[in-house]
Amino acid sequence: MRSMVLAVGMMLGCAAGWTQASAIPSAQAGPEAQGENRGSKLLAEMVTALGGDAWLNRTDWKIQGRAATFYKGQPHDESPQFEEYYRVHPFGERVIVITHFGVFIATNHSDIAEVWTPDNGYEVTYKGTKPLPVKDVEEYKRRRAHSLEAVVNDWLKRPGVVVSYEGSGMEARHLVDRVSVLTPDNDGVTLALDESSHLPLSLTYQWRDPVYKDLNTDMQQYDDYHSVQGIMTPYAVTSLHNGDMTGQRFVTKVAYNLRLPEDLFDPERPLAKKAK
Repeated sequence: MRSMVLAVGMMLGCAAGWTQASAIPSAQAGPEAQGENRGSKLLAEMVTALGGDAWLNRTDWKIQGRAATFYKGQPHDESPQFEEYYRVHPFGERVIVITHFGVFIATNHSDIAEVWTPDNGYEVTYKGTKPLPVKDVEEYKRRRAHSLEAVVNDWLKRPGVVVSYEGSGMEARHLVDRVSVLTPDNDGVTLALDESSHLPLSLTYQWRDPVYKDLNTDMQQYDDYHSVQGIMTPYAVTSLHNGDMTGQRFVTKVAYNLRLPEDLFDPERPLAKKAK
């Protein structure tokens, strides 16, 4: 049960601070090589397609849906409902996994939440609150640091970042343009953008295992976009690790800019106190 809840929490949305459109390289003056100029232009078109200022200036959101996890390509039997509450600044996230009769009984005492603060992560059950394992926290921070929002709102503001057009190709039966973003400390992501809509279809990054030193590849795939309050939102998100599917989430409802209550992001807030 613990592994199921962690996997659901880890594959939900992770974001960073927000900026204005002027932070996108294509909006800044200065000569650029042809490939970099095209890559920057495509990223600007991506932000516009996502909703422009409405996407950039989100303050918080609530997402409801179902999530499935996989092990060695095989899905687990459980497909729990979840509620994700996210606040941009100050950062906070609370993911509630709503369990089911037959697998888990859906009562206040069987639901589980994960609460993420800028520095740590916590598991909240009817028994109370306890910190999550260090390895799980590091994985969450890595995913959040390489999220689409972090790339647009943080990476592209850094001096020395290189944006390059990597060419066109096919992905999920779509023609895509691939754009890479590389930081001065050699951290990078590659985005696949739909050639027609310019919406992101995937984000890929690599990282080296600190213990075994092997290179890992993580990918997020985005599909089934819907316009919600002027913001294009993927209702299907798939996570892959080294080519193997590890999780999927399917969104049923989204709302933005709700002015979520402060205590919702307090790890000590009990499960019995339901969010409204």
